[in-house]
Amino acid sequence: MDKLKLIEQEYLKKEIPKFNVGDTIRVLVKIPEGTDKVRTHPFEGVVIAKRSSGINQNFTVRRVSYGEGIERVFPLNSASIERIEVIRSGKVKRAKLYYLREKVGKRATKIEAQEQEEKA
Repeated sequence: MDKLKLIEQEYLKKEIPKFNVGDTIRVLVKIPEGTDKVRTHPFEGVVIAKRSSGINQNFTVRRVSYGEGIERVFPLNSASIERIEVIRSGKVKRAKLYYLREKVGKRATKIEAQEQEEKA
């Protein structure tokens, strides 16, 4: 194995759930308040992109708040992320869902898993 990958193994988080593009997730982020207080702030939305691998892996989460689209890029192995919860799994045919930027309302959130469609 690469020497670089051996060094990276120490810094990778172990408790990250498996999620893909199109999934709805909740990211609990640690936010410092004052000198010794820390609170967790949830950011829930659809994963529209994942990039890179190893310690450099990033993912982009998009949500619509008060009619305004908000996108946030999170480093997957960041110390500021407390945990990631997968709310709903989605089935998409693309690697990047940038087309959701133009969609509003139900059209932006209508990413259904294939398993749910087969049950109906």
